Amino acid sequence: MLRLITPLSLAVVGGTSFYLLALGGGALVRPETAKRFLGGFASTRRAHFLELAIRVVAGAALVRSAPAMAFTAGIALFGWILIATSLVLAVVPWRFHQRFAAWAVPQATHRMSLIGVGSLVGGLVLGAALLLPRAAG
Repeated sequence: MLRLITPLSLAVVGGTSFYLLALGGGALVRPETAKRFLGGFASTRRAHFLELAIRVVAGAALVRSAPAMAFTAGIALFGWILIATSLVLAVVPWRFHQRFAAWAVPQATHRMSLIGVGSLVGGLVLGAALLLPRAAG
C-alpha cells in the first residue's frame, strides 16, 4: 500500500497542474463562465466541504510528492498552506465562508486576465516541478 502513495500523490499533483491550466485557459477564453465557476465554491454547504476536501487532498499530495519533485521547498510550502487554510475554513461556520466568498469573489474576478495568467503560471510551475529532475529544485 505504501508503495502506491507516492505514485498516487504524483498523479494528484498532475491533476492539480491540469486543473490550474484549465482554469487559466478558461479565465482567459470564457471569463464569465470562469467567474460563475469560482463563485460556486461556497454556494452550498456541500460545495464548501467538497472544496475543502479537494484542497486538503491536493495539499497532502503536494507535501508527499515534494521530495520527488523539483522546487521541493516551494512545493511543500504551497501544500502546507493549502492544508492549513482548508482546516481553518473547515472550523469556520459555512455561512461565514459563503458571505466572505460573496464579497471576495467579485473583487478577485474583476480582472479575470490576472487570474488566468496566474493559474497558467501555477499549472506550468507544477507541471515543470513534476517533469524536471529533483536536482533542479
